[in-house]
Amino acid sequence: MPNSSPRRPNVIVFFTDQQRWDTTGVHGNPLELTPNFDRMAQRGTHIYNAITCQPVCAPARASLQTGRYATRTTVYRNGIALPEDQKTLAYYFGAAGYRTAYIGKWHLADRDPIPRQQQGSYESWLGANLLEFTSDAYDTVMYDGDGERVKLPGYRVDALTDAAIRYIDAHQAEPFFLFISYLEPHHQNHLDDYVAPDGYRERYAGRWTPPDLAALGGSAQQHLGGYYGMVKRLDEALGRLQDALKSLELADDTIIMYTSDHGSHFKTRNAEYKRSCHEAAVRIPTAFQGPGFEGGGQVRQLVSLVDLPPTLLDAAGLPVPPEMDGRSILPILRDRTAEWPEEAFIQISESQVGRAIRTVRWKYSVYAPDLHGWQVGGSDHYVEEHLYDLQADPYELTNLIGVEAFRAVADDLRKRLIRRMVEAGEAAPIIEPAPPRPSGQRSPLLPPYPSGGADAGAHGQRTH
Repeated sequence: MPNSSPRRPNVIVFFTDQQRWDTTGVHGNPLELTPNFDRMAQRGTHIYNAITCQPVCAPARASLQTGRYATRTTVYRNGIALPEDQKTLAYYFGAAGYRTAYIGKWHLADRDPIPRQQQGSYESWLGANLLEFTSDAYDTVMYDGDGERVKLPGYRVDALTDAAIRYIDAHQAEPFFLFISYLEPHHQNHLDDYVAPDGYRERYAGRWTPPDLAALGGSAQQHLGGYYGMVKRLDEALGRLQDALKSLELADDTIIMYTSDHGSHFKTRNAEYKRSCHEAAVRIPTAFQGPGFEGGGQVRQLVSLVDLPPTLLDAAGLPVPPEMDGRSILPILRDRTAEWPEEAFIQISESQVGRAIRTVRWKYSVYAPDLHGWQVGGSDHYVEEHLYDLQADPYELTNLIGVEAFRAVADDLRKRLIRRMVEAGEAAPIIEPAPPRPSGQRSPLLPPYPSGGADAGAHGQRTH
């Protein structure tokens, strides 16, 4: 007798690196960079307030693979390999009978090529730990599962996309979990530049600057043209992937999740691009399409990066492991009034030892004085650092921390932050209030940083 049970959906993660949420049309970008993402968000499910749990590459990637906060995975900064006992999405999908594959940047091992035991339980492998160092925009070099060097033709985004389409074509008959991890729109490290495809930088240079960057400067005018060109090519890659699924009659049986590890503030909040609590660094574009997500509309609840792994497992009909810190969003798709956390929790490393929460209206952050964020991942003592009213000040240009009129707000947020830290497995810390300031007195945009300075992703790791 033929098996009459419905086939489980294929699952594809389309993962970008360092992409701001406001590069997308559905978030108001006027340059028409992302028509494919926008259509996906409008027809499927758009996570309007998606927040990373760690605004730096490796910790965010560890959280997306495991559904756990950085302090639980122990990958609190770049340069720490994901422990082999940490179960990844590939482990759970593989145990359920899925074929699993990884293509692209990993950043969770200790060397290139990546040894088999550090490949996160993925069955098929074509990647590099530090793709920004093994490759260039038109020189895509990765390694297969046995550590053999593989050079692919084309611009790097297209090279990875071609490999993904080849994998999909070869695995039509069985459910698969495919994770495609692009480097773009991250900068090319040895150039400190955003290398778009030929001709793309010129399309977008000088055309539109987000309000926070317009106010604060940084490297935006130097880099935005290339950055936007990279985003455009990523969206074209998404369209090619969608076309491939449609042509193979797999579109109705495949979930696609599009997200990023963190954003970019273009050297406005510290000496490089991320590692801060600000929206530019922590808010990311996220949308779903496919079974369970079509017509899901816009989700306004605050959804963390750690919520995405349990969502994918749940959508595939697999149990969510109790050790995951995140929770599936499917209940709020069925009922927008379903219980959901009122804040997103953020751990910050390298630039500082920091913690933050983001509510619908408020952003509140603290940092550990005299500690270097490269050397330790947490503290039992913090000092208040930022308070922003996102309703009145969406671009976070006025720091209200210490202002007497907002003392009660800060006190409430401090309690909520401590509660979220404890829930994430941290000890309840002492958080020292900021010195009081009269209402109307402005605070500097850039607070003093712990010893080591704002450019604290040291030891050669700053720009990962």
